[in-house]
Amino acid sequence: MLKNIWNALKLPEVKKRLLITALIFVLIRFGHYVIIPYIDRGIIAEIVGNSGFLGLLDLFSGGGYRNFSIFSLGVLPYINASIILQLLTVVIPHLETLSKEGGEEGRKKIAGYTRWLSLALGLLQAYMFTNFVFNEALINQGFLAKMIIIVTLMAGTFLLIWLGEWVTEKGLGNGVSLIIFTGIVSRIPLSFTEAIQMIRGETMTYATLAFALLVVVLALTGIICVYQAERRIAVQYSKRIVGRKTAGGQSTYIPLKLIQAGVLPIIFASSVLTFPSVIAQFIPGTWFAQFAETYLSTQTSLVFNGLFFFLIVFFTYFYTSITYNPEDMAENLQKHGGFIPGVRPGKETSEFMMTMLNRITFPASIFLGLLAVLPNTLLARTQLSIFFFGGTSILIIIGVAIEFAKQLEGFLAMRQYKGFLKG
Repeated sequence: MLKNIWNALKLPEVKKRLLITALIFVLIRFGHYVIIPYIDRGIIAEIVGNSGFLGLLDLFSGGGYRNFSIFSLGVLPYINASIILQLLTVVIPHLETLSKEGGEEGRKKIAGYTRWLSLALGLLQAYMFTNFVFNEALINQGFLAKMIIIVTLMAGTFLLIWLGEWVTEKGLGNGVSLIIFTGIVSRIPLSFTEAIQMIRGETMTYATLAFALLVVVLALTGIICVYQAERRIAVQYSKRIVGRKTAGGQSTYIPLKLIQAGVLPIIFASSVLTFPSVIAQFIPGTWFAQFAETYLSTQTSLVFNGLFFFLIVFFTYFYTSITYNPEDMAENLQKHGGFIPGVRPGKETSEFMMTMLNRITFPASIFLGLLAVLPNTLLARTQLSIFFFGGTSILIIIGVAIEFAKQLEGFLAMRQYKGFLKG
């Protein structure tokens, strides 16, 4: 494996892409320490530390909320906009047409809609944080000071989105996912420091720490195995005579990954769960605000984890349904003279593919949901840092790392090197 990675690093294109990715993420980490004026960061840190909702956002932003930097909002407005657009694609015929038949031009239009919606959501979030959530931390309550804060937050968010798209195009991996990945990984040293302080303060034992590390190892192993698992559907192609030659007749298979959607259901579910707490800031003192503060602002709440589990299952099914269309798959097989042994071409093939997708999506959604929710209950019992028992964090780290490795392996395959990911 190390030899093959070294071969990949010898490729000029890979070295260039890795360099671009590394430089951009150094720039992003630097931006997390470019602070916004007119804010008392001591009060900000206290507010974030006492709120599970803000703690989750701070985790995804790589500490941006505690520092109240130009990248505090992170890429969550863009992720929320992407969720809304994908949901609307199912119900609005124009968006569905752009998505399926618009080609590159259609994708560009949808990307444009996503950016405009990101702008609206980002402005709403920046206004809410400035005037409600962090209002008591403002040193200057003047209109101009608040406008500077809001505009700076929005500029930082769109700079981050642009850098993420640049990584996707010119670097390695999915830029937005890698931004969240680096934000979570950057908290690892803080988590170890916190654990050491808790042991020295006798609020945690070495046995608890060892148990935490064991859970992490088991979670990592389980996630890697599940991410690599796939259901292979055998396909046979009929023999055809083309001129004087015989074509086709070979056997192959259609690989259906057990986890089709990757880490997206986790990211989507986490983003959706932030909406109630955001809305609650506009209507303080109401029953909804009290409900959101009591049950939805902490990861150890039973209601929070129940909704989190349900949303992960929903988004797993939703993303799989918009990614794989059994009717299109059956039609393409029939056009190319392919068939599944024992299954009639056409409608029966489509129904068979739908059955197979449902069979693998159900256990995958349950696995993702439990892996994200169960560690939160352990967190409530041990009070250990979210890194050790945060299923969401571990899922995102492993998922993004595997996708990054697969893209790197793709460059090896193009140069006829043997890949380092064993199937």
